Amino acid sequence: MSHKSPKIAALIADLQGRDLPAHYLGYFACFNRGQFYEAHDVLEELWLADRHGPNGNFYKGLIQFAGAFVHLQKDCLKYPRLRPAAALFKLAAANLRQFPARHERLDLAVVQSVIADWLGRLETEGFAKNPLTNGPAPQLILADLGPRSISAAHTSIT
Repeated sequence: MSHKSPKIAALIADLQGRDLPAHYLGYFACFNRGQFYEAHDVLEELWLADRHGPNGNFYKGLIQFAGAFVHLQKDCLKYPRLRPAAALFKLAAANLRQFPARHERLDLAVVQSVIADWLGRLETEGFAKNPLTNGPAPQLILADLGPRSISAAHTSIT
């Protein structure tokens, strides 16, 4: 158990007992609140236990996706992070590409499109303009959560 585990447990407490792992659901809840670092940490705890399993690269890709937004949030003139964000978008795309278009109730075709869009924004501006300063981050939604959906289930990825 890591030193982060108590904080992570608090973030996922309301998500226990569902048909998907609480850490997985917690990733989406945090991500959709703009808590990208927390989303990364929550899913990392699940990934560490399953990194060599069938979903290891799936979780890794989602962690990298959130990590890219952490870099966008922390970008500043003194410590530019737009190129590292782009690198993580590329790594996330490569890892997620290994899975079917819909995996673990997530539409990966849409996620890949979002990655391409955000990467394109960075590249078009020559890594000189942070696209996160011009509008909101995307929202992620899982399909078929039914009546016990996470708080972000009524949003979409844009």
